[in-house]
Amino acid sequence: MKFKSVRFVTSALKPEEWPVSDLPEVAIVGRSNVGKSSLINHLLQSKTVAKVSSTPGKTQRINYFLIDNTFHLVDLPGYGYAKTPKSLQKEWGQWMETYFLERPLRLVLFLIDSRREGLTIEDAQFLEWAKHHHIPLLVILTKGDKLSKRERDEKSHLLYSVKEGKCREILIRKINEAL
Repeated sequence: MKFKSVRFVTSALKPEEWPVSDLPEVAIVGRSNVGKSSLINHLLQSKTVAKVSSTPGKTQRINYFLIDNTFHLVDLPGYGYAKTPKSLQKEWGQWMETYFLERPLRLVLFLIDSRREGLTIEDAQFLEWAKHHHIPLLVILTKGDKLSKRERDEKSHLLYSVKEGKCREILIRKINEAL
């Protein structure tokens, strides 16, 4: 698949709102403001498919996109710091766990800001939880264009840069392999 066509399907939170479909899903997860929406737009060669905001916690529901009529790309709310009530963040966590365990996931794109030194507590907890539940992950370091050449050379995971247009084809290949 080349990711030629995209159609927004729905924005949901609770399981009864999720699309009824047997299509495989690729989900995108990471801290608030890590670049999930920017990566989606770059991957799908659009500026408007996913709403981008500098305000952490802008994505507050699970957004489903149908790609090439063959799978759903799923944009999940970010975790960690968000300008939203703690009660809503707690509710997100409950629905996210249900989502990960009940949906036909083929791959989770786990985004981490490449400028951070090490993992946050939330990142480490999610990695451990996903490993325990055998959830297939691909770690992607975002905002690679903000690193020096030396810092880039030191990174061992997929280093993605929306601004430089790097790694789109590699990511498409990895998603196709998972599907």
